[in-house]
Amino acid sequence: MEELSKTQSEGTDRLLEFDLSAELKHGIAVSNLVYALAMELGLPHEQCYDLAIAGMLHDIGKLKLRSYINGQEKNPLVIEELKYVRMHSTLGYEELKGQGYSDFVLESILYHHENYDGSGYPSNLAGEEIPIGARILRVCDVFCALSQDRSYRKAFDRRTVMELMIDEIKNFDLEVFLAFQRVVHTRKTG
Repeated sequence: MEELSKTQSEGTDRLLEFDLSAELKHGIAVSNLVYALAMELGLPHEQCYDLAIAGMLHDIGKLKLRSYINGQEKNPLVIEELKYVRMHSTLGYEELKGQGYSDFVLESILYHHENYDGSGYPSNLAGEEIPIGARILRVCDVFCALSQDRSYRKAFDRRTVMELMIDEIKNFDLEVFLAFQRVVHTRKTG
């Protein structure tokens, strides 16, 4: 345990770092928020539940990248690191495929970094091509990521998070984003 803490503290100046505790906290926050947003959008109860599962598991592909992320020298080439981290949604999908999860859960995880304008990854899907679960997960993942401390920055306050998200509105399905705003402004989150 002491060895793990030492390794984590040595890498705090890195852009990307895998911290299991932080990833679990993030997964729980995303899971709760996607469930509430799916309910707000009137999705069937089964899909709301499935999205809660997808929210918890959406970054599981990072486990496959853990040795790469934590094994680098202190000043890696950020672009090279990002190339590998961008594989996490595909790796997560591949890891969970065949384990009994619904296609809805799997596709939500696979496409949760697709942007509504087509600039996301892994497939550069746009608009309605992106499954609804992934569009919901996208908004909630961004909100929770910005609302939580990271190894390279402190959490932003809710007002700043909302401003940053509005600045990047092209990334989100507007109907989903408006429902998301109703959810976050009527409940305590993150």
